[in-house]
Amino acid sequence: MSTTPSSASPTSPSAVTKSDASPLQTEHGRTSIADGVVQKIAGLAAREVSGVYALGGGASRAFGALRERIPGSSQSAGQGVAVEVGEKQAAIDLDLVTEYGVSIAELAKAVRRNVISSVEGMTGLQVTEVNVSVNDVHLPSDDRDSDQQEPARVQ
Repeated sequence: MSTTPSSASPTSPSAVTKSDASPLQTEHGRTSIADGVVQKIAGLAAREVSGVYALGGGASRAFGALRERIPGSSQSAGQGVAVEVGEKQAAIDLDLVTEYGVSIAELAKAVRRNVISSVEGMTGLQVTEVNVSVNDVHLPSDDRDSDQQEPARVQ
């Protein structure tokens, strides 16, 4: 047996690895972050990416459109975003609609990068995964059709 002192035993506090350390858990206390906070951050970060037309599936977008018509209400920043938040990590699922002509693979890569950067930077949580589900493609003709309403048959 060697009698030279070892650097740190596996059970000593100084043996805590860098990956175990969290800015949310310190010797002065713990910080917890609600799912809704991460959901909003992820939703806003995803919307910032060029090529994302909207978040949410068809039903949630229709419900959001109805909600916008009610005075005093607004579209939820977390629409189309589902999260799981633990003490140190978060997983995020996004449902989005892309603009026609955008590379979906490149869009998903950019969305992941922006969401991970925003969530990790603002919360200190490690983002383990960002799953992107593209539900629809927005066509330029969709906007023209909604702008051109048929004239009323009766005046």
